[in-house]
Amino acid sequence: MNIDTIVDKEYVDKSFRELADAPVSALRGLSPKDAKALQAAFGVRTVREFAQLNFVRWASAIAILADEEQLAPAEKAKEELLDDAVEMTFPASDPISVDAGITRIEVAPEKVDAQQDHQHAGKVEESTEIGREAETTT
Repeated sequence: MNIDTIVDKEYVDKSFRELADAPVSALRGLSPKDAKALQAAFGVRTVREFAQLNFVRWASAIAILADEEQLAPAEKAKEELLDDAVEMTFPASDPISVDAGITRIEVAPEKVDAQQDHQHAGKVEESTEIGREAETTT
């Protein structure tokens, strides 16, 4: 991270120790007026005091933990039920149902004999016969 993106220009060449003891207005985006408001509200004057402010620490901890928090068992069960319901009512993996507007197949269709009821069934039979002839000649 480039320090010049988070501090005002006059503080770019300062060390971290100097920045910690600098007024909060040294942080880019905080004006001297904002610094006065922070001092009036929380009694902080420096970047270090601002960072050590309990409200800032609590907010940071909550934000970090929220990103890592696991769902409670009840929430997880509800989420799984919702996922299952969506999958049953809209099988997105089936392009026919998406294009044709089919939302749910209640009963599986009867299986068709692919060798007899296929557009290339004749070619399948021919290749089978050729294969048998080749076996008998060898």
